[in-house]
Amino acid sequence: MKFDVFQRTAEAAFEAIPAEYRVGIDGLVVSREALPHPELPDIWTLGMCDTESYPSDWVGPETTRSVVILYWGSFRNLSRLDPDFDWEAEIHETVEHEVRHHLEWLAGHDDLGDVDYAMDESFKRADGQAWDPWFFQKGEPLRRRAYAVEDQLFIEMEIAEDEFEAADDLVFDWDGRRWGVAKPNELGDLHFVWVEGVVPAPRSLELVLVRRVGWWDRVRRWVKGEGPRVLESEGHATPVDPQSGPA
Repeated sequence: MKFDVFQRTAEAAFEAIPAEYRVGIDGLVVSREALPHPELPDIWTLGMCDTESYPSDWVGPETTRSVVILYWGSFRNLSRLDPDFDWEAEIHETVEHEVRHHLEWLAGHDDLGDVDYAMDESFKRADGQAWDPWFFQKGEPLRRRAYAVEDQLFIEMEIAEDEFEAADDLVFDWDGRRWGVAKPNELGDLHFVWVEGVVPAPRSLELVLVRRVGWWDRVRRWVKGEGPRVLESEGHATPVDPQSGPA
């Protein structure tokens, strides 16, 4: 998409957002610049909400002002990596994402900042770099111990070592049904199990096994500066007989 078409599309996407949600945003800036991620290869920053807060006891659009910025060069570079890149959909999604950042600043929290952090750590993981194994908990909460990091879904399961050893399968809920997957050979401290076979099938679903430990064990690890032992494996899920009862 040429720059002038990109600019018109971005402006239309910005104006399509109801005016009450744009209060405190001074406007949209469309830059020709490509903004690479400072650490991750082939990752480009598509947009940014540049926010400035003025000292005040009152938090609102009068004291919190933002500018939404879109980087045409980043979109162009990303489109060269993805033959199915949908320019218009990505523009609308990025504008809405950055406006939501502004609204969260007004509300005094930044949940999207957490999601952005989780996405960065997910990219690091995929790229073989050091990553925070608890990153998934910064994703969008779906229900108790279930999180979404963009289109990656994580279901957290805390389990004690003796429970793990006694189990044959690991049972979890997905889309209103119970599913079972064979337990991996080891528990570790965190074990990410890539799950296939569930219906409907998401792009990515991982069962995150978290070894249950006592308070003293946590303190001992903290004092020694020990990080968790993180494992990864794959598993195929099958439906659990509803008459079999809870796991």
